[in-house]
Amino acid sequence: MTTALMLTTSRDSDGAPVLTAAGEIDMSNAETFAAALAAAVRPESRPLVVDLTAVEYLDSAGLAALFQHADRIEVVAGSLLTPLLTVSGLTDLTVVRGR
Repeated sequence: MTTALMLTTSRDSDGAPVLTAAGEIDMSNAETFAAALAAAVRPESRPLVVDLTAVEYLDSAGLAALFQHADRIEVVAGSLLTPLLTVSGLTDLTVVRGR
C-alpha cells in the first residue's frame, strides 16, 4: 500500500523552481518523490527549492532522494524534520532553512 504523498511544482516570488511535498515520504512512495525531484532539478538554472514543511514523516528512502540532488537543491523544512536533516548530514551539503 502506498502512503499518501502530494507533490506540486511552482515558482517562488523570485522565480526559483519549487517542489512542494505534503504527507509522508517513505519506501512506498520514495521512487515517486525521487522522480519528481529529478524532473524538477535543472542543472543550468537556480537550485530547486524543496518545500517539506507539510511533510509529516521522512524515512531513509526519502533522505536518499534528497542526498542524490544535494548539490542542486535548497530545502525548507519545519521543526519536525529539521533535526532529522541535521543528524543525517544533509545540512552539511545543502542549504536547509527552517520555517
